[in-house]
Amino acid sequence: MGRVRRDYLVITFDTTTAAMACEKLCHSKGLPGRMIPVPSQISAGCGLSWRVLPGEKDALLAALDDAGIPWVAADVVQLWELVRGQA
Repeated sequence: MGRVRRDYLVITFDTTTAAMACEKLCHSKGLPGRMIPVPSQISAGCGLSWRVLPGEKDALLAALDDAGIPWVAADVVQLWELVRGQA
């Protein structure tokens, strides 16, 4: 396995309640992404963030807004990812 840096959209929240609501919404609607600790490049209130590929931004933010889930920022950052089959 090797590591590569990849661009991800990271959505941050002021409260843990909002972050958990995002996770529940995404799982129930089949939206992509996963919960991660807020990367060191970003500062956010609750310490949790939702990570997705940048191309998912519009659909995800629309779903959050439609559900009334407050989010603080949506930033693209480079994060390390493990990749199988690379040295």
